[in-house]
Amino acid sequence: MDWEAEVAIPIATFLCGLTFGIGLIVSGMAWTPKVLNFLDVLGTWDPSLLVVMAAALAVSAPGYALARSHGRPLLAEECQWPTKTGVDRDLITGALLFGIGWGLAGLCPGPAVVNLATLSPQVIVFVAAMMAGMFAHDVWRRRPAMRQAAPAGVDG
Repeated sequence: MDWEAEVAIPIATFLCGLTFGIGLIVSGMAWTPKVLNFLDVLGTWDPSLLVVMAAALAVSAPGYALARSHGRPLLAEECQWPTKTGVDRDLITGALLFGIGWGLAGLCPGPAVVNLATLSPQVIVFVAAMMAGMFAHDVWRRRPAMRQAAPAGVDG
């Protein structure tokens, strides 16, 4: 039995997800009205989520520095750091879509998954739409590759 693949990675994944979900609930990031009030800077602005974001940076920055200094991770062969460093059309489009969705619904992907436990029809619709968008994105990204892979004389 491959202990890492069979036991350690699923347990680590579960514990990370559980910690993340509890953090979202405790911080208020999973509570839609609180998020919408944070985003309403000209109305009922609630700046308390700034503390949450500052705390997240205070924890993650040293965490990333520590991870970078260690070389090989505990449960993988190598670190998989992002390689893109520039701002491009995909980044701007993704940021705009994320921001629009967050502003309209008061949810982003993490809190939406946490809120599925409420069985709220609005959350279920949001997550279904989010998943449909992810699927559509994958299909859209594969489209040029499919055209290039098509045999000569076949229009894709």
